[in-house]
This record gives sequence, structure tokens and C-alpha cells, in this order.
Amino acid sequence: MHKYLVAATALALTSAAAWADNPDMMKSHHPVKDSYITTKVKAELAADHDTKAREIHVTTKDGVVTLRGVAASSAEKDRAEQDAMRIKGVKSVNNEIKVPE
Repeated sequence: MHKYLVAATALALTSAAAWADNPDMMKSHHPVKDSYITTKVKAELAADHDTKAREIHVTTKDGVVTLRGVAASSAEKDRAEQDAMRIKGVKSVNNEIKVPE
């Protein structure tokens, strides 16, 4: 039993040293999927009582979110963009939401 404990401890210390020597290993190399981003942006818009989520269509391509639809005001349009930018993995937002004049 003692032999296994020593081996496990040695393995843990070796692994920790490898991680410490290579800071890139601590970063995630898994990009956030576009479908995840789209779903999270839609949920954020729905949770925000200052936006009409049903009127805003969301698409995502390579982390770039495009918002389309109609907003009641410029403030609502801006709020939708701010909501989208809060989501992990969003690189930028193309805000194509129209505001009636």
C-alpha cells in the first residue's frame, strides 16, 4: 500500500511541475462553440426585461454574433449589443437591429 502511495505522490508532483513549466497548458484550447454562444445570447436577451428577445434574431459565426430584428428604441438596440458582449466566447457583435423612425 505504501508503495502505491509513494508512486501516486511522485506522479502528482511530476504532473504539477510540468503544468508549472508550461503556462500555455493552463489556458483552455477549446474554443466556445457558436451554437453555445447563440443559445446563451438568446437567453441573456430573454432575461433582460429591457429587450424584446422575440423580435431579435441571433446568429453566430466564429465567435462573431450578428443581431437582426427590430427594437423599439436606440437604447434597446444598444442594450441587446451589451447583453451579447457579456457572453463568454463572443469576439464581436454586428448589431443590425433596426429602429423604426
